[in-house]
Amino acid sequence: MRLTRFQKGKVFILYDAHSVCDATGRPQIGPETFTPAFWQARDAVTGVAPGRGSSLFVQAGNEDWVLRPYRRGGLVARFCESRYVWTGAERSRAFRELRLTAHLHEQGLPVPRPIGACVWRHGLAYEAALITVRLPGARTLAESLAQADNALLERIGATVRRFHDAGLDHVDLNARNLLIDADDCPWMIDLDRCRLRRPGAWREANLERLERSLAKFGAAQAMTAIRRGYGVSASS
Repeated sequence: MRLTRFQKGKVFILYDAHSVCDATGRPQIGPETFTPAFWQARDAVTGVAPGRGSSLFVQAGNEDWVLRPYRRGGLVARFCESRYVWTGAERSRAFRELRLTAHLHEQGLPVPRPIGACVWRHGLAYEAALITVRLPGARTLAESLAQADNALLERIGATVRRFHDAGLDHVDLNARNLLIDADDCPWMIDLDRCRLRRPGAWREANLERLERSLAKFGAAQAMTAIRRGYGVSASS
């Protein structure tokens, strides 16, 4: 993976040059690539993911990608849904998430391969979007709870522990941000605002957040097997 950055006016793009060919001297990716209209005009939208921001599934050549615009939540979204305070491209949520995802991907951790991030500056504010590779046949843990057996739940716990051992503090660890692929292997997604940290109380806070999420889906008991897998991974 080779992350490359370029600027076009007040638009900043960070992308993986191994995923997007730039052999001609110009990257084969531009600001329009990060807009829904670009893919809609090509009849390349294959689906919409649930949740805030309405991520799009798009067909990009031989790959399926996920285009995710950044959207605010909570009360602030009533006043400003998609803009954030500008403090520089490298400090934007999109660039930070892309670099973190690339780092974890290169460590062999199960995160979707990142394609690129785009930031549009508007004076003192900015908008942003992120593209990653879509996992074929993947479903969220929330969608899989009814069929999830103890073996799968323990694998999820072991996977969370791998990320924790790598230092990842996932600030929104919930049943929708854990994916199960076609081979029943767990993946972690949505690393917005996440960061690498030294071991600390944040690990238990992550697990408690996941437990609250499971309870909302009526599956609080699943946390027993998840914690068991988490502990076994620590001792292996």
